[in-house]
Amino acid sequence: MNQKPQELLLSIVAPCHNEEEGLGEFCRRAEATARGIAGEAFEIVLVDDGSTDGTWEIIASLAATTPQVLGVRLMRNHGHQLAATAGLAASRGERVLLIDADLQDPPELLLMMMPIMDRGADVVYGQRVRRQGESWFKLASASLFYRLLSRLASVAIPRDVGDFRLMRRRVVDILLAMPERDRFIRGMVSWIGGRQVALPYERDARFAGTTKYPLRKMINFAIDAITSFSTVPLRISTWLGLASAGCAALLLFYTLIRWVEGETIVGWSSIMAAITAFSAIQLICIGIIGEYVGRLVQENKRRPMFMIESLLQGDRSLDIPGGFSDMDAAGKRRVLDDALHGLGEGADGAAQVRAIQ
Repeated sequence: MNQKPQELLLSIVAPCHNEEEGLGEFCRRAEATARGIAGEAFEIVLVDDGSTDGTWEIIASLAATTPQVLGVRLMRNHGHQLAATAGLAASRGERVLLIDADLQDPPELLLMMMPIMDRGADVVYGQRVRRQGESWFKLASASLFYRLLSRLASVAIPRDVGDFRLMRRRVVDILLAMPERDRFIRGMVSWIGGRQVALPYERDARFAGTTKYPLRKMINFAIDAITSFSTVPLRISTWLGLASAGCAALLLFYTLIRWVEGETIVGWSSIMAAITAFSAIQLICIGIIGEYVGRLVQENKRRPMFMIESLLQGDRSLDIPGGFSDMDAAGKRRVLDDALHGLGEGADGAAQVRAIQ
């Protein structure tokens, strides 16, 4: 007879990509904090986002020694936002803490977040007042990004805020029901609304390893954020086009006046400069439009958001049914509860490959 699933009060979800050096310390601190709050009624969901080091082996070791650890292995690297979404989809707690595994966001802040949520908050998010161990360029570019986004976004997105946040289950369920593939989780949570409260804190330096967000990924992330929550760039391209048309009309009028007066216009360099300027504006506008069209194409393909290779708890690789991707959030939790309490024990331990939308 299968045991009745234990109601989980808390889930801690941590995406991991090449975090073998600090993952053990993260799990130790997260487990100690969660146990002090929820007793045994918690889980730590560690998502291996296509790591190339020993991250998955460490997750497997942690799952074997700590019953509350649930390992989620993705088939390839999907990026931080989709890995976080996979972890949220696998979580079952009534309250869910989304946090990175690099220990820049201290798990112990959960002790301060829980009382705020007890007083009625739907989301408690960490707001950085100081960032240790980061270069002046990273600090300056991050500040510029958040301020630009707050100006452009159609919803109010708090400044200096990452994905580090505690959410109620209903917020997580709404978040998982949102179908977009190019995800910007902090903006999506802000869009959901409800009572969202900031918790100011000082962000620590990385415990170990190096950042997984080089300049290229930072730029792509910024583009995803802006195009997901603002159509202002399209309006800017429209105004640039109108301004260019106005300048061209004035230039044509000036040329006609000079021709009527019998004067020859000289200066090929100025003409070429004008042509180059107008061509550049046109290419910029086309590029902006292309960003939005490209995202429409990706969304309309309806490919799975991510692919889970295996779920691991203890020494078992849990089986996930083929219809998992079509279930709502409550149905997914029921399947996970059944698998974790005996229905998946018939698996032979081989990796079960499933596509999850």
